Amino acid sequence: MKTIDKIYKIQTEIKKSNFLAFLCPINDFKVLHERLKSEHPKAVHIVWAYRELNKYSQIVENQSDDGEPKGTSGQPSLAALRGAELINVGVFIVRYFGGIKLGTGGLVRAYGGAVNLAINEANLIKFEIKDECVFFTPFSLMSRFEHYFSSENLNEFLREFNENGAIWQAKFNKDEFLKFYEFAHNLEISGMQFLAMPIFAKDILDK
Repeated sequence: MKTIDKIYKIQTEIKKSNFLAFLCPINDFKVLHERLKSEHPKAVHIVWAYRELNKYSQIVENQSDDGEPKGTSGQPSLAALRGAELINVGVFIVRYFGGIKLGTGGLVRAYGGAVNLAINEANLIKFEIKDECVFFTPFSLMSRFEHYFSSENLNEFLREFNENGAIWQAKFNKDEFLKFYEFAHNLEISGMQFLAMPIFAKDILDK
């Protein structure tokens, strides 16, 4: 499976209708949808589709024709994402009607083709399954963990500070977590605490 790490945009014209396709990481999906509705109030349709992996490692798919005839736009857009084996990726196709009806087959080709053009423009990267680890660090260890995350180029994390330190929510793939665990568990004696382990942690740590 593959994914992307930024938004890609293409534009194509078919029988005087303009199609603007926006391929985006799933984390940007909701914000981008609102932005496109605001920026394109005169567009007749904003069709969308997405594929994402839920916390149970199940692929979740959804799509919308947004007023186009049923099955002519959202479904072929979703099929294009499937064909490219994309995950945690969404797509929007903004259509400005040019006065010429495309017909059922024409719509399917137009929407699917617009998505494929966006996919061809995108830098596709290998998708890695990541899971969340929640842990606590006292203020005395904060700089060590900040340095670790910086040196390992780990940027998928949130922190919530309290009077004693911070609770971290970080996402790791298996290799990242194994290396992090080797670093962090030695600091448990100094106040670091694991609060929630990734699903795959048991398989790794039992070896």
